[in-house]
Amino acid sequence: MPQYDVAIIGAGVIGALTARELSRYALRVALLERCSDVAQGTTKANSAIVHAGFDAKPGSLKAKMNVAGNRKMEGLCEVLHVPFHRNGSLVVAFAPEEMDTLKELLARGEANGVPGLRLLNAQELREMEPNVNLDATGALFAPTGGIVSPYELGIAAAECAVRNGVELLRGFRVDAIAQTGGGFTVTSKSGSICADWIINAAGVHSDEIARMIGDASFTILPRRGEYLLLDTAQGGYVSKTVFQCPGKMGKGVLITPTVHGNVLIGPSAEDIEEREDFSTTEKGLRGIQDAVRRSVPHFLVRDVITSFTGLRAHCDKDEFIIAPSATNPKMLLAAGIESPGLTAAPAIAEALAMMVYNGYDDLGGKAKWEAGRSEPVRLRELSTERRRAAVEKNPAYGRIICRCETVSEGEIVDAIRAPAGARDVDGVKRRTRAGMGRCQGGFCGTKVLEILARELNLSPEEVTKFGGESKILLQKTK
Repeated sequence: MPQYDVAIIGAGVIGALTARELSRYALRVALLERCSDVAQGTTKANSAIVHAGFDAKPGSLKAKMNVAGNRKMEGLCEVLHVPFHRNGSLVVAFAPEEMDTLKELLARGEANGVPGLRLLNAQELREMEPNVNLDATGALFAPTGGIVSPYELGIAAAECAVRNGVELLRGFRVDAIAQTGGGFTVTSKSGSICADWIINAAGVHSDEIARMIGDASFTILPRRGEYLLLDTAQGGYVSKTVFQCPGKMGKGVLITPTVHGNVLIGPSAEDIEEREDFSTTEKGLRGIQDAVRRSVPHFLVRDVITSFTGLRAHCDKDEFIIAPSATNPKMLLAAGIESPGLTAAPAIAEALAMMVYNGYDDLGGKAKWEAGRSEPVRLRELSTERRRAAVEKNPAYGRIICRCETVSEGEIVDAIRAPAGARDVDGVKRRTRAGMGRCQGGFCGTKVLEILARELNLSPEEVTKFGGESKILLQKTK
């Protein structure tokens, strides 16, 4: 049975970044993921916002980790070569009582140590965002707000961790955990491993994992959030992330640019029981459309290219849980990581890694540790001269597979061959954007499938969309 010092359950952005942090040390680390790829849960379907930190209650773990994570995010994305942009954010008010809410958020943000916050009057708001509703009476401006690609951050962190010796075990759905001899035996249908420590970063399943060792101290309530994604050609709606005043179910419907030039709208907010329900609903999507027109009245449905749903791991404690389990202190909990969890992820990862570090008397670092990764080739971002040089070095960069996003065969092959590389069509999509354009894979999907089959030595019928039984081709016709 494989033996590890640390087993991290869940390869979302929290688990992947924690694996990267632990890969600094002379530890045997396993990153366990129930799906076929990293970043397939909440990490792939959220608002992609780096929050400034004015929302959370002062003194709370959410507030502390938000502000700390915001400060770390830009440098982390730079070394991992992940798209990040500090575009700033606005919370817009439409009535006198909402202006009072903005004043409360301002005071809260200042108490949390958020720099640069200021209130805008209606004229200042329109100068900053001309397309915002003329009925708006003012806004709170946070210049340190930003946007990032969350799944690319998770993928890059996992790639870095694997380069530094972490073992990624895909399709490892944890069915049971036994406490044995001061450690743990973790069992799945694909096998079992032993570990001295467990880091529980299982998202909406984190309470189920905790209960496997008898810890019933918290409950996760899945909260479904539906989104609309607009075409890159429609990037002129807003330049900042525009929120409405928050309510009891969260920060409300926002409209924001993405780091790739799209516009994102959402989310809805609905507490559900099913932890694997990623369906979209007519009610939810219509609600988003109606709500966003309060912020930007000229929103057009015809600009939408796709919709999707993400699940947030809302906790009954209404707070992050980043601590040893009371049942067994060698299970470290990273639970209830909802918004601003993405922003807080770098700080949460460091905190979890330090808990493990402090559990050893003399834990040495590795003589050679790579903090980042090589910059991926992104043909669509290169100048003509750099494109020519890339093609001369590798002709596969000259064969365009995805015309919407200008993605070449060379980029797709790189994504498959990378540490923690793509194993299915959606994995290629998240790493290269092949299939994320206007046609949503209608033209390039078959070519991506062919490349995956060739590179992974599979038959076309074995290639899946996102693992499991999500096969694209069933059988050959005669």
